[in-house]
Amino acid sequence: MATKVGQYCINVTDLERSERFYEDIVGLKVQTRTQIENVNEVVLAADKGGGRLQLAQHLDRTGPIDHGDALWKVYMIVDDCIGVHQRAVDAGFESTMEPERLDRWPVTVAFILDPDGYSIELVQRDGEDPPGAN
Repeated sequence: MATKVGQYCINVTDLERSERFYEDIVGLKVQTRTQIENVNEVVLAADKGGGRLQLAQHLDRTGPIDHGDALWKVYMIVDDCIGVHQRAVDAGFESTMEPERLDRWPVTVAFILDPDGYSIELVQRDGEDPPGAN
C-alpha cells in the first residue's frame, strides 16, 4: 500500500482573510467548508495533483498564532513564482525573499508571509524536478 500526505492543517486568526490569500493570491481552490464546535475550517487544493491545505479558525482563541518552532515553511508549487510573489506584495503581504533562480536545482523560489505570518515558499519548477520532489 502506498502512503501519501493527504493534507495538513494550520491555525488561522481570520478564516476569510486566509482563504482569500490562498485562493486569490496563491491560486488554490476551496474544496470543502466545515463547522464543528468552536472551529470553522476550509480545505483548499490545486486543480490537479498535490495535497490539500486545511485552514482552521478556533473560535474560542484570540490574539496572534503562537508559531513556536515546529513548522518551518509551507511549500507551494506554482506556475509563476514571480507573478504570485508580486500579487502577494501588491496586496500588502511581506516578502522575505525576492524570486531567485537557484543554481543547485532547476527552480525559481521566493518567500512571503501569509496573513498569520506563516512562511510560504513559492517554488516554480524550471525543467526537471528537483531530487525528492515526487
